[in-house]
Amino acid sequence: MDSIDEFTKLVRKYRDDRNWKQFHGPKDDMIAMLSEVGELSEHFKWRRDNELTEYINTHKKEIGEELCDVLFWILLMSYDYKIDIKKMFPEKMKKNEKKYPVEKYKGKHTGKI
Repeated sequence: MDSIDEFTKLVRKYRDDRNWKQFHGPKDDMIAMLSEVGELSEHFKWRRDNELTEYINTHKKEIGEELCDVLFWILLMSYDYKIDIKKMFPEKMKKNEKKYPVEKYKGKHTGKI
């Protein structure tokens, strides 16, 4: 299993097998995703840069699980709201490339995505 479509089917089946769609409106989905982002951020909170490398190396599984929880909501929301992220992601990256050209931003952190 390695495609966005396959992951999306898995996420939909998980939700639909539990009859949870009734609880998944746009506001609720966004709050759920933000909650998962918050859980991910807990791994980084209060750790100094010199501590993070070791922490990340020893907690990859836990961090990965939180990333998967965030991805769950991205996939479910994009499906429910009929947003083709497979098409949009490359387009958005091209837009970012134009907005932040390498020759102007390489090695600088003054730009934002």
